[in-house]
Amino acid sequence: MIVLASQSPARQAMLAAAGVAFEAVPAHVDESAILAGLATEGADAMRIADALAELKAVKISRRQPGVLVLGADSMVVAADGALLEKPETRAKAEAQLRQLAGTTHRLVSAAVVALDGMPVWRAADSVRLTMRRLSDNFIGDYLDAEGEAVLGCVGTYRVEGRGAQLFTRIDGDHFTIRGLPLLAVLDFLRIRGELPA
Repeated sequence: MIVLASQSPARQAMLAAAGVAFEAVPAHVDESAILAGLATEGADAMRIADALAELKAVKISRRQPGVLVLGADSMVVAADGALLEKPETRAKAEAQLRQLAGTTHRLVSAAVVALDGMPVWRAADSVRLTMRRLSDNFIGDYLDAEGEAVLGCVGTYRVEGRGAQLFTRIDGDHFTIRGLPLLAVLDFLRIRGELPA
């Protein structure tokens, strides 16, 4: 049994579908403040996602001695280099979709495992996604259909659902897009004896 330091339904669904026994314990960290600080230092998306994943894993791990705690985070890098966070409001979601429409962007997902308050393993992966041009009507209908669910998704999409309609091309791992470099995580858990080899 591991602990997932996340409230992400997508990450929980991936682990459950892969047969990983886990308990979800949200870390509740102020991602925006940390992202702003790291971006000011010139950190790239990979470093930011890794730092946030580590922060979540370590925070929960300090309260769960002897247990492997998995933290994860994702960042979107727009074609113009802007780093995008979870939109959190409908207006921000519309703005993100307009910004990404008709361009190719990059999504980075990082995972860190902590034990007894210290990181013991990490992995990250990057995917390139090309979004088709989107009409204002389509954006409105899409957000109406997806509702609150996509406001907590970096990039304002869930490719496992209606978000697949946004794209013309995806280069990379679909687990990474959903928020976790799952295959690397599973390899690590097998090595640690948490999964059968």
